[in-house]
Amino acid sequence: MALVTFRDETATGRALAEFSLSDLFERISARELVRLRVREEVARHNAAPSHHFRGLVEPADAEAELNGYRMRTPRKLDWEKQADAAEAAFARNGFLLLIGDRQILDLDTEIDLIADPVVSFVKLVPLVGG
Repeated sequence: MALVTFRDETATGRALAEFSLSDLFERISARELVRLRVREEVARHNAAPSHHFRGLVEPADAEAELNGYRMRTPRKLDWEKQADAAEAAFARNGFLLLIGDRQILDLDTEIDLIADPVVSFVKLVPLVGG
């Protein structure tokens, strides 16, 4: 079984936040990794719902703020909806997925977590004004 570290990074590689999960299969698809990450962050939020959600993608009826999203009212989130939104965000280049030193371009790519135990997410911000 493998231990994986999920890390949010800036475009320059500076770590913003990270957490680890243990007892994962040694080989897993990038899609499964994204969904695992989202399931874990939603579970942590749902344990103590608040106005602030620190996650990969913006929940419905929330607005972006520094280091997360602000919701109008504290509430529990549906991890599957968030995971579907994360897959859609990946498809439209909303974030980069880096495994070790390589960028993953397809969520069906199989990952060896023993060889590459660090999964980095780099959120991309659209440029304003072209």
